[in-house]
Amino acid sequence: MNRNVDLLSLIVEKEAIFITTTQHSLVVLAQNGDEQAFYQLIEREQHKLYRMAYVYVQNENDAVEVFQQTIIRAYEGLPLLKEPHYFATWLTRIMINCCKTYIAKKKTMELVEPHTLEDLNSTSPTYIEEELDLWQALCQLEEKYKTVLLLRFYQDYSVKDIAAILQCPEGTVKTHIRRGLQAIRQQLKGAYLDEWVQSVEGSH
Repeated sequence: MNRNVDLLSLIVEKEAIFITTTQHSLVVLAQNGDEQAFYQLIEREQHKLYRMAYVYVQNENDAVEVFQQTIIRAYEGLPLLKEPHYFATWLTRIMINCCKTYIAKKKTMELVEPHTLEDLNSTSPTYIEEELDLWQALCQLEEKYKTVLLLRFYQDYSVKDIAAILQCPEGTVKTHIRRGLQAIRQQLKGAYLDEWVQSVEGSH
Protein backbone atom coordinates (compact mmCIF):
# COMPACT_ATOMS: atom_id res chain seq x y z
CA MET A 1 0.00 0.00 0.00
CA ASN A 2 2.73 2.44 1.00
CA ARG A 3 4.69 1.49 -2.09
CA ASN A 4 1.70 2.36 -4.28
CA VAL A 5 1.27 5.69 -2.53
CA ASP A 6 4.96 6.49 -2.97
CA LEU A 7 4.75 5.57 -6.65
CA LEU A 8 1.69 7.79 -7.15
CA SER A 9 3.41 10.69 -5.40
CA LEU A 10 6.46 10.22 -7.64
CA ILE A 11 4.28 10.26 -10.78
CA VAL A 12 2.46 13.42 -9.64
CA GLU A 13 5.77 15.10 -8.81
CA LYS A 14 7.24 14.22 -12.22
CA GLU A 15 4.12 15.53 -13.98
CA ALA A 16 4.34 18.79 -12.04
CA ILE A 17 8.01 19.16 -12.97
CA PHE A 18 7.19 18.45 -16.62
CA ILE A 19 4.38 21.03 -16.66
CA THR A 20 6.58 23.64 -14.98
CA THR A 21 9.47 22.96 -17.37
CA THR A 22 7.19 23.12 -20.40
CA GLN A 23 5.65 26.39 -19.24
CA HIS A 24 9.09 27.88 -18.61
CA SER A 25 10.18 26.94 -22.14
CA LEU A 26 7.03 28.39 -23.68
CA VAL A 27 7.42 31.65 -21.77
CA VAL A 28 11.01 32.02 -22.93
CA LEU A 29 9.97 31.35 -26.52
CA ALA A 30 7.09 33.82 -26.27
CA GLN A 31 9.37 36.46 -24.80
CA ASN A 32 11.52 36.07 -27.88
CA GLY A 33 8.62 36.73 -30.23
CA ASP A 34 7.16 33.25 -30.73
CA GLU A 35 3.43 34.01 -31.00
CA GLN A 36 2.47 30.33 -31.16
CA ALA A 37 4.14 29.74 -27.80
CA PHE A 38 2.19 32.67 -26.35
CA TYR A 39 -1.09 31.25 -27.65
CA GLN A 40 -0.27 27.90 -26.07
CA LEU A 41 0.33 29.60 -22.72
CA ILE A 42 -2.97 31.45 -22.94
CA GLU A 43 -4.84 28.32 -24.00
CA ARG A 44 -3.76 26.61 -20.77
CA GLU A 45 -5.15 29.42 -18.64
CA GLN A 46 -8.06 30.73 -20.71
CA HIS A 47 -10.85 28.82 -18.95
CA LYS A 48 -9.74 29.97 -15.51
CA LEU A 49 -9.22 33.54 -16.73
CA TYR A 50 -12.59 33.79 -18.45
CA ARG A 51 -14.37 32.28 -15.45
CA MET A 52 -12.79 34.84 -13.15
CA ALA A 53 -13.65 37.69 -15.50
CA TYR A 54 -17.25 36.50 -15.70
CA VAL A 55 -17.48 36.23 -11.93
CA TYR A 56 -16.41 39.86 -11.59
CA VAL A 57 -18.32 41.56 -14.41
CA GLN A 58 -21.40 39.28 -14.53
CA ASN A 59 -21.87 39.66 -18.25
CA GLU A 60 -20.62 37.52 -21.13
CA ASN A 61 -19.78 40.42 -23.44
CA ASP A 62 -18.00 42.33 -20.67
CA ALA A 63 -16.10 39.19 -19.66
CA VAL A 64 -14.90 38.71 -23.22
CA GLU A 65 -13.76 42.33 -23.36
CA VAL A 66 -11.89 42.05 -20.06
CA PHE A 67 -10.35 38.77 -21.21
CA GLN A 68 -9.15 40.42 -24.41
CA GLN A 69 -7.71 43.36 -22.48
CA THR A 70 -5.87 40.90 -20.25
CA ILE A 71 -4.35 39.09 -23.23
CA ILE A 72 -3.21 42.37 -24.79
CA ARG A 73 -1.58 43.56 -21.55
CA ALA A 74 0.04 40.19 -21.03
CA TYR A 75 1.45 40.14 -24.55
CA GLU A 76 2.82 43.66 -24.18
CA GLY A 77 4.25 43.03 -20.72
CA LEU A 78 5.60 39.51 -21.21
CA PRO A 79 9.16 40.64 -22.10
CA LEU A 80 9.35 42.24 -18.64
CA LEU A 81 8.43 39.03 -16.78
CA LYS A 82 11.66 38.03 -15.02
CA GLU A 83 10.53 34.70 -13.55
CA PRO A 84 8.77 32.52 -16.16
CA HIS A 85 7.57 29.98 -13.58
CA TYR A 86 5.31 32.69 -12.13
CA PHE A 87 3.53 33.19 -15.46
CA ALA A 88 0.14 31.85 -14.28
CA THR A 89 0.01 33.99 -11.14
CA TRP A 90 1.33 37.01 -13.06
CA LEU A 91 -1.42 36.53 -15.67
CA THR A 92 -4.09 36.19 -12.99
CA ARG A 93 -2.93 39.43 -11.38
CA ILE A 94 -3.30 41.20 -14.72
CA MET A 95 -6.82 39.77 -15.04
CA ILE A 96 -7.81 41.01 -11.59
CA ASN A 97 -6.46 44.48 -12.32
CA CYS A 98 -8.29 44.58 -15.65
CA CYS A 99 -11.52 43.52 -13.93
CA LYS A 100 -11.18 46.19 -11.26
CA THR A 101 -10.43 48.88 -13.83
CA TYR A 102 -13.38 47.81 -15.96
CA ILE A 103 -15.73 47.70 -13.01
CA ALA A 104 -14.59 51.10 -11.77
CA LYS A 105 -15.49 52.56 -15.14
CA LYS A 106 -18.95 51.02 -14.98
CA LYS A 107 -19.43 52.04 -11.34
CA THR A 108 -20.58 48.59 -10.29
CA MET A 109 -19.27 45.57 -8.44
CA GLU A 110 -21.57 42.56 -8.67
CA LEU A 111 -20.58 38.92 -8.63
CA VAL A 112 -22.43 36.33 -10.66
CA GLU A 113 -24.22 33.62 -8.70
CA PRO A 114 -22.48 30.24 -8.83
CA HIS A 115 -25.32 28.36 -10.52
CA THR A 116 -24.66 30.34 -13.71
CA LEU A 117 -21.06 29.13 -13.82
CA GLU A 118 -21.60 25.40 -14.06
CA ASP A 119 -24.17 22.71 -14.73
CA LEU A 120 -26.11 22.00 -11.54
CA ASN A 121 -28.72 19.66 -13.03
CA SER A 122 -27.57 16.80 -10.82
CA THR A 123 -27.21 18.94 -7.70
CA SER A 124 -29.77 18.79 -4.92
CA PRO A 125 -32.00 21.86 -4.34
CA THR A 126 -30.79 22.11 -0.74
CA TYR A 127 -27.15 22.26 -1.83
CA ILE A 128 -27.93 24.93 -4.44
CA GLU A 129 -29.75 27.04 -1.85
CA GLU A 130 -26.83 26.76 0.57
CA GLU A 131 -24.35 27.66 -2.16
CA LEU A 132 -26.37 30.71 -3.18
CA ASP A 133 -26.62 31.88 0.43
CA LEU A 134 -22.88 31.52 0.79
CA TRP A 135 -22.27 33.34 -2.48
CA GLN A 136 -24.56 36.22 -1.54
CA ALA A 137 -22.70 36.57 1.76
CA LEU A 138 -19.43 36.66 -0.16
CA CYS A 139 -20.80 39.46 -2.35
CA GLN A 140 -21.34 41.63 0.72
CA LEU A 141 -17.71 41.51 1.83
CA GLU A 142 -15.14 44.25 1.42
CA GLU A 143 -13.14 44.01 -1.79
CA LYS A 144 -9.94 42.76 -0.11
CA TYR A 145 -11.77 39.89 1.61
CA LYS A 146 -13.89 39.08 -1.40
CA THR A 147 -10.88 38.80 -3.68
CA VAL A 148 -8.84 36.44 -1.49
CA LEU A 149 -11.82 34.18 -0.80
CA LEU A 150 -12.67 34.08 -4.49
CA LEU A 151 -9.11 33.14 -5.39
CA ARG A 152 -8.75 30.59 -2.59
CA PHE A 153 -12.09 28.79 -2.63
CA TYR A 154 -13.47 29.30 -6.12
CA GLN A 155 -10.18 29.30 -8.06
CA ASP A 156 -8.31 26.95 -5.71
CA TYR A 157 -5.14 29.03 -5.43
CA SER A 158 -2.85 28.44 -2.46
CA VAL A 159 -2.05 31.19 0.03
CA LYS A 160 1.41 31.46 -1.51
CA ASP A 161 -0.04 31.89 -5.00
CA ILE A 162 -2.54 34.50 -3.83
CA ALA A 163 0.25 36.46 -2.15
CA ALA A 164 2.15 36.43 -5.45
CA ILE A 165 -0.92 37.47 -7.44
CA LEU A 166 -1.85 40.33 -5.10
CA GLN A 167 1.79 41.20 -4.34
CA CYS A 168 1.36 41.17 -0.59
CA PRO A 169 2.73 39.09 2.33
CA GLU A 170 1.31 35.62 2.92
CA GLY A 171 0.42 36.72 6.44
CA THR A 172 -1.82 39.42 5.00
CA VAL A 173 -3.56 36.89 2.77
CA LYS A 174 -4.18 34.56 5.72
CA THR A 175 -5.53 37.45 7.79
CA HIS A 176 -7.91 38.50 5.01
CA ILE A 177 -9.09 34.92 4.56
CA ARG A 178 -9.71 34.54 8.29
CA ARG A 179 -11.53 37.86 8.62
CA GLY A 180 -13.53 37.22 5.47
CA LEU A 181 -14.70 33.89 6.84
CA GLN A 182 -15.55 35.52 10.15
CA ALA A 183 -17.64 38.10 8.33
CA ILE A 184 -19.49 35.33 6.48
CA ARG A 185 -20.10 33.54 9.80
CA GLN A 186 -21.82 36.66 11.09
CA GLN A 187 -24.19 36.61 8.14
CA LEU A 188 -24.91 32.89 7.97
CA LYS A 189 -25.63 30.22 10.53
CA GLY A 190 -26.04 26.46 10.39
CA ALA A 191 -24.08 23.24 10.29
CA TYR A 192 -23.42 23.57 6.56
CA LEU A 193 -21.48 26.80 6.99
CA ASP A 194 -19.57 25.48 9.99
CA GLU A 195 -18.52 22.36 8.12
CA TRP A 196 -17.53 24.34 5.04
CA VAL A 197 -15.47 26.83 7.02
CA GLN A 198 -13.76 24.10 9.04
CA SER A 199 -12.80 22.19 5.91
CA VAL A 200 -11.46 25.37 4.33
CA GLU A 201 -9.52 26.57 7.36
CA GLY A 202 -8.10 23.09 7.82
CA SER A 203 -6.18 23.52 4.57
CA HIS A 204 -4.19 26.48 5.90
